[in-house]
Amino acid sequence: MIIIKTPEQIEKMAEAGRILTACHRELRKIIRPGISTMEINHFVDEFIQSHGAKAEQKGYKGYPFATCASVNDEICHGFPTQIPLHEGDIVTIDMVVNLNGWLADSAWSYPIGQISEQAKKLLKVTKECLYIGIEKAVIGNRLGDISHAIQVNAESNGFSVVREFTGHGIGNEMHEDPQVLHYGLPNRGARLCEGMVFTIEPMINLGSYNLTIDENGWTARTADGCLSAQYEHTIAITKNGPLILTEQD
Repeated sequence: MIIIKTPEQIEKMAEAGRILTACHRELRKIIRPGISTMEINHFVDEFIQSHGAKAEQKGYKGYPFATCASVNDEICHGFPTQIPLHEGDIVTIDMVVNLNGWLADSAWSYPIGQISEQAKKLLKVTKECLYIGIEKAVIGNRLGDISHAIQVNAESNGFSVVREFTGHGIGNEMHEDPQVLHYGLPNRGARLCEGMVFTIEPMINLGSYNLTIDENGWTARTADGCLSAQYEHTIAITKNGPLILTEQD
């Protein structure tokens, strides 16, 4: 069942979103060659707590960290480690902020120093996929219109779209209905209406969309070892168009 949010509830989620986006902006200043994803995780955890909120991922179904930190061929749910990031790496930092019971969710991919032209294109196209999907998130469209637009853009640029992980409704719970695919046919799925709140979070691979799961039971990585990137926003459907609750640009 899709839970429709009131304007007041959406504003509470936007408040959580403002903490989350402030954290991402600060991450831009510290992410560099030599920093570890565990250091990033500690920074995020402390930043969120210092703003009177909590990192919702920490403890979720036993997940032990405040962030998911996915490096290079890791698609999502990467465990933070003490291994330093190197020049040429890419890393996706995904976090969920809980402020007074209302959640906001956003992931962002970061280049580490100078990266390859292929990696630059992957980041550019993945970010484009996010915003192309958001453009379709208007009253009267269907979820499939978002999915299809993302897939067309990714594949027309020679990349693939991960199938196993999707966007999702969000509110008091991290994962609510609806499920938001990033591939598929247009004019399919639930009709979008005012008050829906969900994430759009395309995970785009340089090679095949096939994946494997690490022994930790969480971390997904590309089966062929190619790079993967992800950008994610939490959005609300309003009469004035999609409202991004986690905008940081």
